[in-house]
Amino acid sequence: MRARIYQPAKTAMQSGTAKTKGWVLEYLQGSAREIDPLMGWTSTRDTNTQVKLRFDTAEAAMAYAQENGIDAEVVQPHARKPNIRAGGYGENFATGRKGAWTH
Repeated sequence: MRARIYQPAKTAMQSGTAKTKGWVLEYLQGSAREIDPLMGWTSTRDTNTQVKLRFDTAEAAMAYAQENGIDAEVVQPHARKPNIRAGGYGENFATGRKGAWTH
């Protein structure tokens, strides 16, 4: 069995970083997907692709993979860009704002 270990990225829908601190072990697809002739849905007989195991560290995920004979590859996360400005949206309306506020 092959798997990959990665650290999930921040979702595009929220600015928070929940569920991005841990590491995930995810099995790779072992067989090709098939198209159901009646409904046209795609399906597979490989149920391991539905399994995602969460770990606190990449080392813990690798140890689990080695104990269970899983050929795992660690994918290092990309570094996030630093924030463009320190203040948030509320800084636009601050009384001590330097510069004119216009629309």
